[in-house]
Amino acid sequence: MSTKLTVKSAAGDYPVSVGFNIVDEALKTYFDNSSAPACFLFVDENVWKHHQPKLKQIFDEIGLPYRSFIIPEGEKSKSIKQWQVAVNFLLKNGVRRNTPLVAVGGGITGDLSGFAASSALRGIPLIHVPTTVLAMVDSSIGGKTGINHETGKNLIGAFYQPEMVVADTQFLQTLPRKEWINGLSEILKYGAISNSDIFEMSELFFEEDLRQVDQQELIKLIELCMGVKVDIVQKDEFEGGVRAFLNFGHTFAHALEKAADFDQISHGEAVFLGMLAAIDLSNRVGFSIDDRSIRTFRPLYNFGVSSDSLNRDRLIEYMKSDKKMVNEHIRFILLKGWQHPVLRTVKDETQIADSWLAALKEL
Repeated sequence: MSTKLTVKSAAGDYPVSVGFNIVDEALKTYFDNSSAPACFLFVDENVWKHHQPKLKQIFDEIGLPYRSFIIPEGEKSKSIKQWQVAVNFLLKNGVRRNTPLVAVGGGITGDLSGFAASSALRGIPLIHVPTTVLAMVDSSIGGKTGINHETGKNLIGAFYQPEMVVADTQFLQTLPRKEWINGLSEILKYGAISNSDIFEMSELFFEEDLRQVDQQELIKLIELCMGVKVDIVQKDEFEGGVRAFLNFGHTFAHALEKAADFDQISHGEAVFLGMLAAIDLSNRVGFSIDDRSIRTFRPLYNFGVSSDSLNRDRLIEYMKSDKKMVNEHIRFILLKGWQHPVLRTVKDETQIADSWLAALKEL
């Protein structure tokens, strides 16, 4: 079973596919119709460890010369230093304007690879092969690329659209349970801002062994989330309006990740807490949201950071260095109702601090 969507962008249309065991054919078809003299393969180190024979076989059968660049796991790879290493690898190994870069991995690999592809020679072809739930439903689609800065997350980057996205759920078979749950948060986000059916469909994440979930149900859920993302980014490619809704929970989450030094809490864990905080703040500014649709999934999360190590004042300061500031006040995506997100600037920092307190009680 496989399905294909099309993303329409200013840089041109590109396909987004999801299915089981589809990456071989998709890449071969692309390169059969390409005049590329060679290609680069940027791979997450864990993906390389588990899938090196398969990836080598695919590229050997394609028959093009290729060079592999292994990206260390963890948020630390989304750094200026690692970006320099990546671009240096491209330039020293003969990259040309028509040399594709195939990024195989999760969100970190995709973000770093995408920014390297956008900046080397002012842009080379990029293909995303997301291998995590999070990357499949979110980060591989829409053209956002970037790295972190010491002052905040994703503050350096570019909008750069790929040639195609191939989400092969076969890669999820070697994904640790924690990484499945990491991606669940972005799925729940789509349920909150767009489609309530996603909440019920996401109950498959309660399966004890997620490698045994029904593939058709999983692909259907991923496709639905992809569809929400595609629809939004087509309406607002460069985040001048409705695309900001995709940041529901993320203003809180990015501050939490920075406070935890990007290694004590995963992006998905931070987003889950961030959504609870955003719902709490929604209610404090006058809306009325029952958080049970998301809180139902709380038992699936095991947080590795304690509330004692986090300071609310510092968290608010970190929020102010995020990209969502307007006139010294913080903008949030809040919920007027389920599936009704709104952009709201909150001036009362006491309300923000109280919402932090409510979320951090979950730790």
